[in-house]
Amino acid sequence: MRFRRIIVLLVVAAVGAALAATAGARVDTARSTTTVTFWDAYSSDGPEVQKLEKVVIPGFEKTHPGIVVKDVTIPYDSLHQKLVTAVAGGQLPDLVRSDIIWVPELANLGVLAPLDKDMSDFKAVSAKLFPGPLATNYWKGHYYGLPLDTNTRIWVYNPAALDAIGATGPPKTFAQLQSMSAQAKARGYYLYAESGTSGWNILPWIWSNGGSLTNSTYTKATGYLNGQKSVAAVQMLVNLYKAGQMPGIIVDSNAGLGTYDGINQNKYVGMLDGPWSFAIFGAAFPNTHLAGTTIPAGPGGSVSVVGGEDIVMTKASKSKTAALQFMRYMLSYGSQAQMALAGQMPVLKTSTRWLDSVHSYYAPYLKQIATARPRTPTPKWPQIDQILVTDIAKAFQGSESVQQALTEAAQQIDGLLK
Repeated sequence: MRFRRIIVLLVVAAVGAALAATAGARVDTARSTTTVTFWDAYSSDGPEVQKLEKVVIPGFEKTHPGIVVKDVTIPYDSLHQKLVTAVAGGQLPDLVRSDIIWVPELANLGVLAPLDKDMSDFKAVSAKLFPGPLATNYWKGHYYGLPLDTNTRIWVYNPAALDAIGATGPPKTFAQLQSMSAQAKARGYYLYAESGTSGWNILPWIWSNGGSLTNSTYTKATGYLNGQKSVAAVQMLVNLYKAGQMPGIIVDSNAGLGTYDGINQNKYVGMLDGPWSFAIFGAAFPNTHLAGTTIPAGPGGSVSVVGGEDIVMTKASKSKTAALQFMRYMLSYGSQAQMALAGQMPVLKTSTRWLDSVHSYYAPYLKQIATARPRTPTPKWPQIDQILVTDIAKAFQGSESVQQALTEAAQQIDGLLK
């Protein structure tokens, strides 16, 4: 394994060196400069932005004289609103690293270029990518983007805190999650910390219990979100919270340490999170060791949520040729491998051969993503997600029962799915 990792790192380094050497030998004959504006929400807390701005973009600019990439990093929570505002004001960038859940919405608004029409080699490029992430770009007969990175959530934990509560290993089942949560509380710890009640936070538990948000055709939530199995999953979490076995940050971000701080300070044992957490801890909390495994299994198995980002081109782009060149570059082996070193799971099919050699922590993610499911593919997902955030919080706060909260949410969601 160590030898494979060394080989991968050497190949990545060689790719970068070769690109730089090639660029250095070229004479820049471009009479004008084309600027490609790229909006993204890479985490500024980890190495992602540094890798993009210090390695990937300079590599592209050296091998594509006359093209300059203007990278604009925007906090994730602000990017969606900025995009919506830009649509109304006609101030869209050339390219966007979009959350997969936003692509149907943006495509439905008519602001994205259909790549299967505008990109001459779309079939060849897309054939190299995982089909699941690729499918998140499909809307009403066309592909409006390409997957850029993928991920899922697993059980990420602090082994030192796990030892401190007297446990021999992380929870593997719902039953162990509940018993170990009580065990952790008795020793002054929280076994599981969660930072919200959105679909990203709650759906893994609903799915793992055999429940669902909607029917299989995504046309109805009533009878599914408020069905027995979905209610039981949320009730389990609410019971942990009311027993003082989960921190208050699930409904109030100011009610305790954030998940990362809590893990780092040995107050929280575990959380559900993506591969970026390992990269962030490596940079920000190098003295805290993390480990990962699949999330605790319920009657429906161990099922997590598909995450990731797609790269899309706007119809408003005045530099489509250059923008498509940068898009291809971001999906090349060199760029994908570099971003993998920064904690981003690649979308290239070939990455299964070398990904766990880049970082061993990718292994449980590769296992978990095999059963992971996407959030409901609909332009109305942001509204649906806000309903989940608001109504599920009511169950934790005690103003409504779990059954009432999920029934109320399902009825509202039905109206959005029509």
